[in-house]
Formats: sequence, structure tokens, C-alpha cells
Amino acid sequence: MENSTEDYKIQSFDLDTQMLLKTALKDPSSVNLDKVSNIIVDQSLKDQVFSKEAGRICYTIVQAEAKQNNGNVFRRNLLNRLQQEFKDREETRGRSLQEWVCYVTFICNIYDYLKVNNMPMVALVHPVYDCLMRLAQPDALMNEEEVDCLVLQLHRIGEQLEKVNSQRMDELFFLLRDGFLLQEGLSSMARLLLLEILEFRAGGWLLSSTAHKYYYSEIAD
Repeated sequence: MENSTEDYKIQSFDLDTQMLLKTALKDPSSVNLDKVSNIIVDQSLKDQVFSKEAGRICYTIVQAEAKQNNGNVFRRNLLNRLQQEFKDREETRGRSLQEWVCYVTFICNIYDYLKVNNMPMVALVHPVYDCLMRLAQPDALMNEEEVDCLVLQLHRIGEQLEKVNSQRMDELFFLLRDGFLLQEGLSSMARLLLLEILEFRAGGWLLSSTAHKYYYSEIAD
């Protein structure tokens, strides 16, 4: 299936970078894949729309490289860079909440798209959980932006993550339940989002149509 480059949201790059990315999508061995992975990560950290889409670009490049020469240079570079950013996550959060939220969105997106033999990449399971646990701490629950990010990621990959490690999902939801029940000073939106995700998991990662109407009419209001 041919994807138009608009599908990959690369219009925000300058023309030279767009050309580089277009080439990487079709003929990865002809470009510097270290440079390509850095461009994708850098953009993902500052552009929230792109951070939600970047997993698909990375998936396409990984597939193209494997098909072309059975290589994994791009995937290795990408994982190294994600690991580096993961080590600096507290510093990033202290410097820019937006960059931190973009990083979590990006690593969850990569987890969702990049599979090995149709299984999630083991190397990403604990880093993804660590990021989500950080978003469930009391200081993060005071920021609607972080709560929103946490809930979005759990909607997207919660069920997959639970299958890989249910104990850590239980720990995460203990934090969320305690935050919802015990933490003072949460905004009404943060409370609503937390209640919705608690109910979402309790329902087997599904919301009943009644619950869906309730939460989403409340959020719209």
C-alpha cells in the first residue's frame, strides 16, 4: 500500500529534510540512517502532532531496511536515542513539560508500531512503564497535560502492556486509584479522566456506550 507523504505529517520539515525522509522510506540503505533517526526524534520532542505519527514512519523505514538488506541500523540507532532521552527524562520534564509529554507519546507510539515477530519489543516494556508510572505520581496528576497524556497512552497501548507485564499494570492502577480517591487539589478534568481510565480497564479495556456518552459529553462541556 502506497502512503502519500502527507500521511506521515512531514510537511513541517524543510524541503531537503523532506527529501531525505522520503528516500529513507523507500531506499533506506542510500541515506545516513543515524541522521534520519535523530531528525525523527528531534521533531517528535517538539511537535506533538508528529510525535503521534512518528511510529508509522519508523515502522515503514524498519520494514524497508529489513526487506532491502536484512539490516537493522535504523532500529538500533532509534533505540539508542530513545534510551538516551529516557535517561534524561527528569531533566526534560523539569525543563519543558511539553517536550516530556511529546517524549512519552513518541516512545509509546514506537512501542505500538515496532514489533519483533509480531510481539512488542521487550527492550521498551520497562521504559514505557517507567514513563507512565512517572505520569501517575502526585505532582504529575496536578498537571492536566500529563494526565491527558497518560490516559491517551493507556487507551492506545494499555491492553498490550498488560499482556506483557500485568504486575506493573496493577501497580500503575493502584497509583491512579489512590490519586483519584485521596489526592487533594486535582482539577475536575483530571478527576474525570482518571475515573474514565479506571473504568476503561475495569471493563476489560472497553467502555460501555453509556459510559462513553457520559465521559465524552462531560469532556465536551
